[in-house]
Amino acid sequence: MPALSAESEKKLRLIDEKLLEGRRITVDEGRFLYEEAPLEWLGERASRRRRALHGEEAYYNRNIHFEPTNICIYACKFCAFYRPPKAAADPSSGAWDYSFEDLRAKLDRYPAGSLTEIHITGGVHPDRGVEYGEALCAFIRNLRPEVHIKAFTAVEISYFAKKSGIPVAEALERLKAAGLGSLPGGGAEIFDPEVRKRIAGGKSPAHTWLEVHEIAHKAGLFSNATMLYGHVENFGHRLDHMLRLRDLQDRTGGFRAFIPLRYRNDANALSHLPEALPADDLRNYAVARLFLDNIPHLKAYWAMLGLELATEALDYGVDDLDGTVDDTTRIYSMAGGPAHPTASVKILEDAIRSKGRVPVERDSEYRTEPLKSLF
Repeated sequence: MPALSAESEKKLRLIDEKLLEGRRITVDEGRFLYEEAPLEWLGERASRRRRALHGEEAYYNRNIHFEPTNICIYACKFCAFYRPPKAAADPSSGAWDYSFEDLRAKLDRYPAGSLTEIHITGGVHPDRGVEYGEALCAFIRNLRPEVHIKAFTAVEISYFAKKSGIPVAEALERLKAAGLGSLPGGGAEIFDPEVRKRIAGGKSPAHTWLEVHEIAHKAGLFSNATMLYGHVENFGHRLDHMLRLRDLQDRTGGFRAFIPLRYRNDANALSHLPEALPADDLRNYAVARLFLDNIPHLKAYWAMLGLELATEALDYGVDDLDGTVDDTTRIYSMAGGPAHPTASVKILEDAIRSKGRVPVERDSEYRTEPLKSLF
């Protein structure tokens, strides 16, 4: 990046003053940080904000993923995971649709007390309404009552409600009663309607994603938020996305973490696009930490980035590396992420310590009382 002009240096000083005073940066200032701020400067300011929120602690948890099916009514161009409904009849298609007994076999690999969370997302199956979600949550709660159920993207929940002919609020209340503990942040992609149309076709529009999360927060369910970046969007689209999240968080306070997700370009309809470079990833984390002043945690999902780069992001505002995962997700591995994403507690703690941070095991609500590990 070329040396800054005197005018740009002045802008940096003014932004730094705002940050020190705890005042919000604007979209225009965020764009300037993306376009002109030196990466080292961003890392220092994002780290300062991270320390103000969390000191030197960095978090992880003991989790696994369950992806019930990759059969999906949507054909998002960035997705290497989905298979169309007609593929279910073709054994060579790579489609799957796991049963509850398949899930039981997966959970049986883990002794009681060795997991604190199961993360459930998958394709939007054409035949499934809220009754399926209720049954799945109840099955897990009966089998492993100590495990927090973080399940179903806003896109899935919206379809559950539509399929069952009920309002989203009723669907969420029924899922909560069955054992749902929180919502993951998936399905947000990019909120800008033109970009969303280009990469996600007929998937639920941005306002639906935001409405589902707002209703969930009002029902006492917290959630995460994501942003898929590094494809056809620009910095303005990213900032518009984060502004909508910041505004919703002002109203509800229900987001626990923001998780930028880098587009991976293997085996999908956008494979001609290059992926973001590591420096771009780090810049994105730092700007997010400074712009999203009301979302407490910033997560680098190592199963998407790789552990080395996720660890580097701890110097750019990140305070959470996600969890053990244990080779239970295929959404990113099918698109070019780590082929068998597995990390023990020791691996995650060593990564955190390598950056001079204090590793802290958390539960899904970021409570940090001692949790016994059986790994």
